[in-house]
Amino acid sequence: MSLITALESKSTTEASLRFPIYLDHNATTPCDEAVLQAMLPYFCNDFGNAASMYGLHGWNAHKAVEQAREKIADALGAQPENFIFTSGATESNNLGIRGVFRACNHKGKHIITSSIEHPATLATLRDLEQEGARVSYLEPLPDGSFDIDAMKAAITPETILITVMYANNEIGTINPIDDIAFIAQQHGILFMSDATQALGKVDINLTTCPIDILTCSAHKIYGPKGVGGLYLRHQHGSRVVDIRPQITGGGSEQGLRGGTLNVPGIVGFAKAVELAQRELRNGAIDKVEQLRDKLEDGLLELQQVQVNGMSEERLPHVCNVSFHDTDGKKMLSLLKKSISVSTGSACSSSNLSPSHVLTALGLSDELAQATIRFSLGRHTTEAEIDFALNKVREVAALTLLL
Repeated sequence: MSLITALESKSTTEASLRFPIYLDHNATTPCDEAVLQAMLPYFCNDFGNAASMYGLHGWNAHKAVEQAREKIADALGAQPENFIFTSGATESNNLGIRGVFRACNHKGKHIITSSIEHPATLATLRDLEQEGARVSYLEPLPDGSFDIDAMKAAITPETILITVMYANNEIGTINPIDDIAFIAQQHGILFMSDATQALGKVDINLTTCPIDILTCSAHKIYGPKGVGGLYLRHQHGSRVVDIRPQITGGGSEQGLRGGTLNVPGIVGFAKAVELAQRELRNGAIDKVEQLRDKLEDGLLELQQVQVNGMSEERLPHVCNVSFHDTDGKKMLSLLKKSISVSTGSACSSSNLSPSHVLTALGLSDELAQATIRFSLGRHTTEAEIDFALNKVREVAALTLLL
């Protein structure tokens, strides 16, 4: 192939791409068309209040909510009564952590977590420290995974809760959730896991894993924003988690969460879970992993690149890389018109301070700020990965600190 032909082929391929290329699916995902279609009737036609079941409108809304609850619970290996709806994972995390602490602090005030949790968890725990909570923030192992031995050593008779995310939102490491859950159970301690990034990417089975509290969100799996969920384990028909509501009024969701239910969002959430489960079964997620590996291998050809979170167990779509001797801010500025990526958690990426996850792994502030998180999605193509690699190589050369 001549140079001119190669350049023409490259130009044609790039012309077919939609810019900026979206590689930030850990921040949020586009709403799937099938999800949108499932939601539409509940905005204008079946618009009833699910709590007002005396009329047909309210009854239809209630029925839609309960069908959605059943679908999501079934996907998780849970019973419908175990699952309540919230406005998202941040609210779910607050309800789980604050609710348990305020209901159980007469038994003890000690909580164990990891230092690289999502800000929604860490900020809540720091707030509870003002109410007397004593929190152990465990540092990760060098590969970013959770330190089980450190957790065992941290447990005291006063420990009432262990909260560890299922998979890290920045570096993609998957934590040994089953092991943590069984150890917590042996000590009579409640175990909570934020599964926001894991849902739809890994098989979650609450039938076999004794997680007491699990949180998740719809917008990370091609569902709508503003809706999430909280799983509370039951045993012999009774809830094993003693928890206090944090939003009162109305008595919705077993009295744990006041407010009118977001029926369209809940219906969309269930449809998104259905589609995500189908992808897990048909191997579509494996194709995403192959593209992630291609991106990662290509980036590692650059001498100044290191991959963060290279644990044995990690999410199939996440690649977190740092660029040594690089002007990180300039690099991100030059990339933003071509590629949508992130420097870390979407909830704090506007914060100029370095990622707490990366500094916990031992990265300097400068290296942490020269770090990019790529997170691929179901619509990511090989052509997009090829373009992203070429663009990053080009920008990396321009921003190298000599």
